Amino acid sequence: MKTAAQLLKLKVVQNQQVHSIAPDQMVLEALKMMAEKNVGALPVIEAGQVIGVISERDYARKVILQGRSSVGTQVRDIMSAPVVTADSQQSIERCMAVMTDSHLRHLPVMDGDQLIGLLSIGDLVKEAIAEQADLIRQLEHYIRGH
Repeated sequence: MKTAAQLLKLKVVQNQQVHSIAPDQMVLEALKMMAEKNVGALPVIEAGQVIGVISERDYARKVILQGRSSVGTQVRDIMSAPVVTADSQQSIERCMAVMTDSHLRHLPVMDGDQLIGLLSIGDLVKEAIAEQADLIRQLEHYIRGH
């Protein structure tokens, strides 16, 4: 099974760049960036460290449902923290387990203390399905003796 770093390298080139936001920026800025970059979450970076993640889910639950304003609310006020991360050498299987156990849809991937990417649950499911399909093909090939 691939590692988190290997999966990040396979993502479409435009999605390989890590987009992030500062905790003192307004939620509206985060929403605009997510829409512009077509992503569902952004790592929140302060002093070079990942301190949280802001997602569309955070916006829905902590701004809309609580009657807050996305213009007057800072990212730090609604971000999910403390942040759960994956090491770049963790397997896809382990990343999926972490996300499932922690009820996460987005997982920052770290190489030491450096953020190298963000994996979504969709990225992981897509890769797991591809790996299972490949295994099935290999087994069918073996059974047929070709």
